[in-house]
Amino acid sequence: MVQTPEKPTTKIPPSQHEFADIIYRLEAGGSMLPDTPENLMQIIGIYKAYAVPMDFYWRDLLYIAEQVFLNPFPFFKYFISQEYLDLHNHYAGDDADLRIWRGVATAHPELLAFMERGETFKMPKLLHHLLHDRINMEFAEACMQAMLWHRKMYAPVNQFDAYLDSEEYKVNADRAIKAYFQGNPVMLGLYKLFPDMFLEQCRQMSYYSNLGLFWEVMAPVFFEMSDIYDEGGFKGVPDAMNFLVNGIFAIAGRPIYHHVYVRGECYEIIPKSKGFTWLYEAALPYVEAVFYRTAPFRGTKSYNAQAGQVPADQKDFHYGILYADVFPVGTAGIPPTLLMQDMLHFLPQYLVDYYKKYCRGEEDMLIQLGITFQRSMYNVTSAVIQALRTALLYPLDDPNPKHLQANRDFFEAQLNRFTRSEYGMRDAARLRSIQDQDYR
Repeated sequence: MVQTPEKPTTKIPPSQHEFADIIYRLEAGGSMLPDTPENLMQIIGIYKAYAVPMDFYWRDLLYIAEQVFLNPFPFFKYFISQEYLDLHNHYAGDDADLRIWRGVATAHPELLAFMERGETFKMPKLLHHLLHDRINMEFAEACMQAMLWHRKMYAPVNQFDAYLDSEEYKVNADRAIKAYFQGNPVMLGLYKLFPDMFLEQCRQMSYYSNLGLFWEVMAPVFFEMSDIYDEGGFKGVPDAMNFLVNGIFAIAGRPIYHHVYVRGECYEIIPKSKGFTWLYEAALPYVEAVFYRTAPFRGTKSYNAQAGQVPADQKDFHYGILYADVFPVGTAGIPPTLLMQDMLHFLPQYLVDYYKKYCRGEEDMLIQLGITFQRSMYNVTSAVIQALRTALLYPLDDPNPKHLQANRDFFEAQLNRFTRSEYGMRDAARLRSIQDQDYR
């Protein structure tokens, strides 16, 4: 059954918004996702299934940003080194800066087991790679590319992006590029001829690092949420959302940087001393670029720009997971079917049993877990909205009607993003769909 929406208990007038019931739920401290045991089970199960490949994503993203860097033929960039598999997550293990997950700091045991055998059996790593029997890093790169492409959307709160265009960044990048290609007159000659091309590739590497550092936090958050659920610690969807809200504030100041290692020497392209932080320079840009915007996914629909089917302004792009029609097209973008394939390997048994009950067959399981993932990302987005409201506005139980109205205006503005009729946004948004438990 769908949750009965909370009734407004304040003295401010009732909301006239088309999603008024969801507004009231947010004002009561809830999520855009209805609070049902089935929804709680689905989102926690998919967080666990997401966290295991994410534990590879963040490690490989940092490996590419810090070690592969500007290799013109990075054929083995997904062949992560043992050093990065053993790299301690800063938010798990006994030596954590802030221990979010009670588990191990090195690569997750389920991840290591899958890397060893894949879906098939143990074979040389190259064969696993060529047969695509592996973690699909292409999904992680698609998310990074979305952040890079939409990077101008984050000003003025995001200083990371502005720094990428600064003279200081260019000087730091120049030093790293020359060190990386030392002794290679061909590449140094190309760099002299086309400096902007190399600089843009360096900016892309900085976003590899940005996303890797973002996911280094999220993996232990999702692992811990799974453990808490298994222990019976979450009583409903708001509990899960509030865990995310508290996590956002606990880790908001985590440094975002980009270091490159060349022959044992560290080159600080974006030093930690710049003070760029996890919340403003990584988390909010990620939600904006990946949940909301991305780009039209290829191979699924033909778009007629002359008929106005493609937005004229980049800011109007609305192709993220919150708008996705989930079906397996086999691409890295949104809908994230490569991620869906990765998550399939690590589903908790209770979620497998649930899908077997409702699936039309095992192949339909990708669709089901994709829709579950969509539900879960609406819950993550709710956590971000509640965190922003906490940081920028007033407590939900504030006695001042003007303050409550300001909160109301903020929530309505957030939900207005799902009501715009231009370019089919209203029809594409799945906010209305996830209110129904039969949306499968």
